[in-house]
Amino acid sequence: MTKLVGNVIFGQSGGPTSVINASAAGIFIEALEQDCINKVYGAANGIKGILEEKFYDMGMEDPKELELLKTTPSSALGSVRYKLADPDVDDTDYKRLLEVFKKYDIRYFFYNGGNDSMDTCNKVSKYMQKVGYECRVIGVPKTIDNDLAETDHCPGYGSAARYVATSTMEVYLDARVYDTPMVCILEVMGRNAGWLTAATALSAYKGAGPDLIYLPELVFDMDKFIKDVKEVYEKNNGKVIVAVSEGIKDKNGKYISEYGSDLAKEKDAFGHSQLGGTAQVLASVIKNELKCKTRAIEFSLLQRCAAHCGSKTDVEETFKAGRMAVKYAVEGYTDYMVAYEREPGKEYKCNFKLVELEKVANAEKKIPREWITEDGTGLKQDFIDYALPLIQGESAPPMEEGLPRFAKLKKVLATK
Repeated sequence: MTKLVGNVIFGQSGGPTSVINASAAGIFIEALEQDCINKVYGAANGIKGILEEKFYDMGMEDPKELELLKTTPSSALGSVRYKLADPDVDDTDYKRLLEVFKKYDIRYFFYNGGNDSMDTCNKVSKYMQKVGYECRVIGVPKTIDNDLAETDHCPGYGSAARYVATSTMEVYLDARVYDTPMVCILEVMGRNAGWLTAATALSAYKGAGPDLIYLPELVFDMDKFIKDVKEVYEKNNGKVIVAVSEGIKDKNGKYISEYGSDLAKEKDAFGHSQLGGTAQVLASVIKNELKCKTRAIEFSLLQRCAAHCGSKTDVEETFKAGRMAVKYAVEGYTDYMVAYEREPGKEYKCNFKLVELEKVANAEKKIPREWITEDGTGLKQDFIDYALPLIQGESAPPMEEGLPRFAKLKKVLATK
């Protein structure tokens, strides 16, 4: 196939992770090495940066800083939560994208994100095909939620899981230093899928984890929860640690966070409730029931930006996924997402594959019910075997004067 000559644009979207910039590093470094690619641009704040014609010339960056992106958390280019309309209803944004693509001779578009980002990627790809503009579009996965369909796991999950498991073990030791009873509730990110909360089971596997784990895959029953906690409380002399996903709901579909907070009434651009406060609600319930000390701990942003606790496996796979996205596009593939495929067998080995964007867009992968204990308060060995390989190896930014040295991009605005 004849190589398509032109320029690249790359954007980041959705919630940041500690390794999302490793994807960026892979794409930038590989794209700058390709002889069919003339310019490499990085969009400011994802798709909005393209619409507003605000993006950076990545060829102007110091190669050493691009390498440092591999261990720099958050989204170096800035992220966004912006939902493109159905082009059959409103094609305004698409016409603008086409205008910008033509102006800057964009022939390769890479978009990095989760479910909604793959939807954006798919819409752009289909529109460009419809209007006959040759542009190769590849989605690059990212999400600590690990809920993208058609891939064994997602970039960012291994590092976040490692942080969650490590922090849970540390909390476990801290919460048991006094001889007085205490119930500790840990709140972990996860809207509809409990992969990250399930990572606390890795700490339990090492003997220093939660007694009870509640995931959004199952309906949350407050009465059962109180009963579960009381049983552990009596058995463990008043010491209980519980891990919950922020997105757990009752049988009526109401978020538990809504029981004592108005946060869930607020919606983002995709119609998602703004979650948070679940642990506090449950801690208050238990305090009233048991009349004991309770503590609510929300891992919040820490679980997705802790590059100092990164998984080497995660970082290396993520960087390679970025490079593979460029290689696949140069080879002629378009309208796909780069995905992970685990080889069968006890020894962990991961390969890359392509999956159609339309199979991924807005689809969710949840924890199989058979991996969750019958009573719904823990994970089985199946999950441990799945997750352990993903958190292996230590990755951290280089240090300067005892503090991490993150990438410092010049962000030279592209001009035409």
